[in-house]
Amino acid sequence: MESALEDVEFLARSPNRVEVLCLLAGGRHTRTALAEETGASQATLGRILTDFQERAWVRRAGSEYVATATGRLVASALSDLLDSLETERELRDIVDYLPTHAMDFDLGHLQDATITFPSETRPDAPVKRVVDLIRDAEDVTVFSHAFNERSLAAVHDRVTAGDATFRAVFSEHAVDALADAPDLRARLEGLLAHDAADARVHGEGIPLAVTIADETVHMLLRDENGVLQASLDTDDDAVRAWASDTFDHYWRSAAPLEKSALE
Repeated sequence: MESALEDVEFLARSPNRVEVLCLLAGGRHTRTALAEETGASQATLGRILTDFQERAWVRRAGSEYVATATGRLVASALSDLLDSLETERELRDIVDYLPTHAMDFDLGHLQDATITFPSETRPDAPVKRVVDLIRDAEDVTVFSHAFNERSLAAVHDRVTAGDATFRAVFSEHAVDALADAPDLRARLEGLLAHDAADARVHGEGIPLAVTIADETVHMLLRDENGVLQASLDTDDDAVRAWASDTFDHYWRSAAPLEKSALE
């Protein structure tokens, strides 16, 4: 284990080492080509290539260098580690608000996710993000523990204009809250009067606030007190498959949202 950690430290001490090994794992390169790709000096490249050859990670083929099978193994593992660490850095500020217990996909699929935080000048930025997604979508699917007035208004506008379809599953808690929000209730009733819209109510809690706008999955993230902290959205295939499967599960086990429930 100690020697393996020493190799990790050897690579981590120099970004040039990481870049050179990954380049050679992808194919043959001359030292001139490596210098152009990395910006490293010939002297630096000479030391790196010598160290790699001593570890049998790289071999020379004429005027070119290429990674060996073990070199490619190290490069692949290193790339995976760097991707994971980069994703962790992106998620570090929101991990406490992610409902990970209900997310059965690898968090690595959130590597390219867009994270939107509220700010002093744009306190509604996370909500605006989902509203913008809805306004461009032809198919909107929601499962949530709460209603959002602005996103519901955006859906209403799209559906009533004949530009989108809408299906949703809400928790009983979300539906009960409409008793104190007559404007929001009227908006929902008007929306559900259209054939292109349908909603159901789930008897158990829904620990998420997810909107699927065409190919994009969006989540509003709140703290334990219900205060909006951020939003996250991605068009990753695995996340979209999870969201679709989760919605189907809630939909099958939910009851139609009747007008009497809204009253």
